[in-house]
Amino acid sequence: VQLQASGGGLVQPGGSLRLSCATSGSIFSINAMGWYRQAPGKQRELVAHITSSGGTAYADSVKGRFTISRANAKNTVYLQMNSLKPEDTAVYYCKNYVCSGYGCGDYWGQGTQVTVSS
Repeated sequence: VQLQASGGGLVQPGGSLRLSCATSGSIFSINAMGWYRQAPGKQRELVAHITSSGGTAYADSVKGRFTISRANAKNTVYLQMNSLKPEDTAVYYCKNYVCSGYGCGDYWGQGTQVTVSS
């Protein structure tokens, strides 16, 4: 099982980015999918989470600005980030709970850098 995150980059404050994370491999099912971020010198934190039935949850700091969604047919989770702020600068990681031929467990993507700066 592999997770490939993409979509990061440099954006000005107030701008938008859309992150994607595609899961590949011998997959039976993907339950929860989520996005985390880690800024320099800080612990990794949960940004957004989506269940297999589409229920979502967000960190207070991103509510109203970020939207998580999933395309089950593509085994992909997205994070639409609007009204970006400098404090959103971090490496963003996706994490999925995947059931495969090797059993079930959490898998992490490699991270994609998001930098918000003028």
